[in-house]
Amino acid sequence: MTTTKQTRSTKPEERELARKRREQERLEAELAECELRLATLRGELGALERRYLKLVGLPYAELDELRAQIAERMAAEDPQNERLQRAAQEARARADESRGAASVKESEETKQFTPSAELKRKYREVAKAIHPDLTTDAADRTRRQELMAEANAAYQKGDEARLGKVLDVYESSPEAVQGDGAGAELVRVIRKLSLMKNRLGEIEIELQNLFNSDIYLLKIQAEEAQEQGRDLLSEMAEKVRRRIADSKERMEVLTPGRVH
Repeated sequence: MTTTKQTRSTKPEERELARKRREQERLEAELAECELRLATLRGELGALERRYLKLVGLPYAELDELRAQIAERMAAEDPQNERLQRAAQEARARADESRGAASVKESEETKQFTPSAELKRKYREVAKAIHPDLTTDAADRTRRQELMAEANAAYQKGDEARLGKVLDVYESSPEAVQGDGAGAELVRVIRKLSLMKNRLGEIEIELQNLFNSDIYLLKIQAEEAQEQGRDLLSEMAEKVRRRIADSKERMEVLTPGRVH
């Protein structure tokens, strides 16, 4: 009898609020998991790209430079040959492009990105608490975006302590305090749900873009090679080194004053 009275005394907005809060809890967990998946993939692809640059990209830039010099010397020996002149210009353009691309990340670290289970757990905890799409307040959203960016940076560096500090900073801030009233709270929760669903859609699009990228294809190929006990990037680097050696020999042949 008491239970029936309690049910009847519950207002419609309170019942709806309870239902929406259950949905919110489910979406918060899903969103945190998706953000973790995206951040992990970004980290893995970033680490692979840096290793590729060090082992293959920089040597390839050297190879393109040698090829450009060879083409330019051949063009200089026959200045009336339009084909050689054009080939030299194209080779120089490729060399400049390769050098520019390689120099962008030349100084970055090449260590493997392998997040621990504890790091992933901490990231989920932080994402569920401070994700920008969990608020409808403009000031709070800005604050959350700043902290989420810091959390992502800490995750990429494997810094668990920094992740924990991000969470502590937010939970002690005034923006984390929510107002009272079932009606107003229901509106806030509904808007939170809408924002979270939008963010889930954005994550899916970004993941698909990463899955369709050249660096992701290289990741798949490298993993397949690793299953066979091979290091794909090392193999690629060895091929480039052999081409560099061949190009240097050809350069010597084309050196002025040598007997051809």
